[in-house]
Formats: sequence, structure tokens, C-alpha cells
Amino acid sequence: MLTAVKKEAKIIYLSIKYALVRELLNKATFFSNIFFMVLNNSAMIVQWIILFSIKDNMGGYNFKQVLLLWGLAAGTYGVAHFFFERSFSLSEQIISGRLDTYIVQPKNILLSAIASDISVPALGDIIFSFIVYFIYGFSIKTFPIYILLCITGGLMMSSISIILNSLSFWFNNSDMIADVGNSLVVNFATYPDGIFSGLTKWLLFTIIPVGFINYIPLKVLINFKLYLLMINIVVCITLIFLAYFIFYKGLRKYSSSNLMSARI
Repeated sequence: MLTAVKKEAKIIYLSIKYALVRELLNKATFFSNIFFMVLNNSAMIVQWIILFSIKDNMGGYNFKQVLLLWGLAAGTYGVAHFFFERSFSLSEQIISGRLDTYIVQPKNILLSAIASDISVPALGDIIFSFIVYFIYGFSIKTFPIYILLCITGGLMMSSISIILNSLSFWFNNSDMIADVGNSLVVNFATYPDGIFSGLTKWLLFTIIPVGFINYIPLKVLINFKLYLLMINIVVCITLIFLAYFIFYKGLRKYSSSNLMSARI
């Protein structure tokens, strides 16, 4: 089991390493993409500064707590898109038959496919996430938990995208479903759960599981409760296994494009 985990980790490490080498060929573009993403995220906070100047709390949260929510949202998004960028365009590879490259290699097909590229601006999201955490109030005790929650959130976000994109094995134009699903997760992640109620809030913990990606982690950081952290981890593991199951179930229906291409 440990050997298998090390093997999968090595696949991710090498994929990211080679992708970084490609991106660093143009250092100016590389660092400007990171800088402008941090700047873009910072600019979005202005709207909350204006709102909180009018009202003391939003959905039961004060400004610093909403700021922390934004940090978590940026951190989970950054982890998902930096380490598993191709999970958000997996349907394109399925529809076009470009999975051939990974099928012929003695590696984990899904992991090789989703970790084959990186999003450089996602590094800006991760950096912004850490900046926000330090503004909120750095703590040696909670910092490892914060990192863990960003990782589990990123894994859940990637898993949801894999599940939605894998529908392309069965249905045409299902990439539109994946795009809408991913957009809903990102859009809802930056708003306090207290402003939602009824059916909408139920959807945010089921069909659009933003609650497990951002809302529960936020509650863990504000007022630590072990059972909430365990729920977060259990849901993360469940979504990962579900993503693997659906992808490999659909892979049986995959039609090769007969494209001859190589990947190093």
C-alpha cells in the first residue's frame, strides 16, 4: 500500500516538475501571471470592505471571517488547478480520444491525465490564501490544519470535476454540465453560508458540495471541532474513490482516436 502511494506521488511530482520547466522558459510571463492573480483576488476583497462598512456582519460572519473564507476558497482552487489542472478539461481528452497517450503508459491513467499540466495563476491563488491566513491571525497550532483543509478542499474540487467530466464517456456535450458544475462550486465558495437557507443550503451540502469544501473547514478554523474535521476528511476520501470508480467505469466505453503521440 505504501509503495503504491509513493508511486502515485512520484507521478504527480514528475508531472508538475516538467510542467514547471516548460512554464519557466518565459519567466516574465510566469511571475506576472502569479502577481496579477494575487492582485485580482485582493481587488475582489474591496466589495466586502464596502459591504461591511454598511453592515457589521454578513450571514453571521464578521469581516475577518469572510476574509478567511476567501482565503480558503483561493487555497482550495489553487491546489486543484495547480496540481490537477487537467481534471477540469478531462472531457476534452475523452471526447477527442487523447487519452491514448496515458493508456499505453505503465502508469495510473487518471492521475497521469489530470496532473499532466499546471495552471501558473493558481500559484497566485495559493500565495493569496497564505497572505489572508496571516492577516486573519497566524497560529502555529492551526496553520497545519489550514494547509490540510486547503488540500482536502482542492482534492474534493478536483474529484467533483472528474466525476462531471467523466460523464462524457456516456453522454455527448456533457462537458457543458461539467463547466456549469465547476462554475457553481467556485461562485458559491466565496459567499458565507449564513446568507443561504432552505433548498439552496441543502443543495450546497449535496449536489453542489461547497459546504464540505469551504463552509465546514471555515467552522473548523473559527471554532475547532474534531468531528467536523473528520467529516471533511471522510467526505474527501469518499469523493476521491467515487471519482476513480466513475472514471474507470467509463473508460471501458472509451473510443481511441488512433492518434500517435508521445509524452515524456
